[in-house]
Amino acid sequence: MMIVSAAGSVLASSGFQVPSIDEFLPPEIMFQGTPFALNRIILIRLIATVVMLLVLGITAMRARLVPGRWQGAVEWIVEFIRDKIVYEVMGEVRGKRYVPMITTIFLSLLVFNICGIVPGMNIAASATIVVPLMWALWTFCQYWIAAVRGKGLKKYLKDELLPDGVPWPIYFILVPMQLLDIVVIRPFSLTIRLFANMIAGHILVALCFSATQFFLIDAENKLLMGFGAITFLGGFIMILFEAFVAAIQAFIFATLSTVYINLSYPEELE
Repeated sequence: MMIVSAAGSVLASSGFQVPSIDEFLPPEIMFQGTPFALNRIILIRLIATVVMLLVLGITAMRARLVPGRWQGAVEWIVEFIRDKIVYEVMGEVRGKRYVPMITTIFLSLLVFNICGIVPGMNIAASATIVVPLMWALWTFCQYWIAAVRGKGLKKYLKDELLPDGVPWPIYFILVPMQLLDIVVIRPFSLTIRLFANMIAGHILVALCFSATQFFLIDAENKLLMGFGAITFLGGFIMILFEAFVAAIQAFIFATLSTVYINLSYPEELE
């Protein structure tokens, strides 16, 4: 405990800078002052998108009837999204329409999230509100389109807001709650879940390695250098954990998007 207190005192007295939310609002580095201005995060998104499209495009062009290891891995991911997410929730007949959409969401978020542990990028391209919100709004539009196509707007709103078997006084409470759910809570929950996880992961990794640099290089108290080894190990563990979280968050977002769209269809068509 005395060593931990000493470490805290050294950090406080040395002006050690703890990573903060400000890192997610970096200054513009290209085309400043124009509508096409780019900061570091936007540039990472563009690079990640180009790399992803090139990899998928080259894989498709070189596809063989008997796939090699790389083609097999890509096909396994696509089939996993189709079979274990879309068809598992919607069924094959209904799900075929949404396989391209859910595959796009899953792969984009996976690649964007992984950028947080790629050397030279070191921040998830999905770690600002824009990317999660964009995919959430796409899901929002699709489940309303599915509702209008499957039930008609009037019947969909009646089923959601005025379910059968509920005493009529309860409707005064139930209607605004249900309306809030389908209009605000669903897209908001998709957005905030991904956004918060990517921010938290980046800050924890950055904090571990910032502390490692401080204890091993910047700190004048050599007795505390052992903390540098501990924080380095912690940072390495957090990188592995971030890779896991990147995949899990892409899976959760894609699955919930599929579930929300499926809920808009008539039950007898499921």
